[in-house]
Amino acid sequence: MKRHSAIICFMLLAVIFTACNRKPAYDSAYYISFAHQLAVSQMKHNPELWQSDYMKKPKWDYTQGIIANAMLQVYKETDDSAMLGYVQQYADYFVQPDGTILTYKIADYNIDRVMGGYFLYDLYSINPQPQYLLAIETLREQLRTQPRTSDGGFWHKKIYPWQMWLDGLYMGEVFYARYAVENNEPELFEDIVHQFTTVDSHTLDIETGLNYHGWDESREQLWADSITGRSPNFWSRSIGWYMMALVDVLDLMPETHPQRQELINILHRLGKALIRFRDRNTCMWYQVTDCPTREGNYLESTSSAMFCYAFAKAARLGFLHKEYADYAQETFDGMMKNVIKQNADSTISLTNCCAVAGLGGKPYRNGTYEYYISEPVRDDDPKGVGPLIFAALELAIGEKE
Repeated sequence: MKRHSAIICFMLLAVIFTACNRKPAYDSAYYISFAHQLAVSQMKHNPELWQSDYMKKPKWDYTQGIIANAMLQVYKETDDSAMLGYVQQYADYFVQPDGTILTYKIADYNIDRVMGGYFLYDLYSINPQPQYLLAIETLREQLRTQPRTSDGGFWHKKIYPWQMWLDGLYMGEVFYARYAVENNEPELFEDIVHQFTTVDSHTLDIETGLNYHGWDESREQLWADSITGRSPNFWSRSIGWYMMALVDVLDLMPETHPQRQELINILHRLGKALIRFRDRNTCMWYQVTDCPTREGNYLESTSSAMFCYAFAKAARLGFLHKEYADYAQETFDGMMKNVIKQNADSTISLTNCCAVAGLGGKPYRNGTYEYYISEPVRDDDPKGVGPLIFAALELAIGEKE
């Protein structure tokens, strides 16, 4: 009887172990079709692009910028003019003829707002309007004067002095790197690399290989460790932003840059660490990365989409081993089966999305485990929709190659 039970247990473990070790049966056409369907659904759910992120009034922010970028990538792949029109209408509402941007204030020094304009690079290449370039310069000016920590890291926001958050690396450095390329200023990559190495040195946990959400140089925040200044937990989406930033910046970085390997090394370490914490059944990740069995934790979609994209692109470009392309395909498959919902109106929705999480502020966010699992969970969060579109299109490219 004991031997029989042992065999059953072994078989169950084998099923769980192999769940994330299969090659899903998707081809390039499927990935592109899915990305298009998700983009069309986004347009139906939010007739105006600024309504993304459940907004009640127009606001220039990174979430809308990510959706705009995703729509343009779908347009370039499918030539669906509705995608371009959706973005064009948004851009022309916010970007004024002199390059000023409605609702944007440089004095806030909110690094999130910089990512809001990344899509303008591609929009300008499709429809070269001078105001788009002027708006890019408006955002570039913020980075010139963004407050910094004593060792040169960009503050996350003026209202969060002396703090670096992992999120901020995607918000600032991807735009910064694109600016360096478009304006033939490769010397800017030295500062860009410095942002990554600075935040990594302050947030890395040697034991897990993961990075904590934030760091407060002043140690004044209640969430900050009195010795290290680090926040107390690993939030998967913040690591997702960091991973996407690493991959997108490396894609833009000159291959001969002497510090290129430093970013690749961080990417290798983080990729290896993340695979350790991936759920073996769904191939997704939990809201609090390293606590899969802790009560209240849940499989979170936005971070899983981000890791899916980062793994697929990093493997295709040779930054990570080719096995990470398989990991990306497995995660995509797991998301199709577990968090994509068919709606009655023929649209689809991405479920299990953490609405928002941060540190400090009002009401105060203390960075505890209980805090992260208490934030609202909702459908169709743009911080998941955008990266999942990126992931699908990236996987399509990989299949073509």
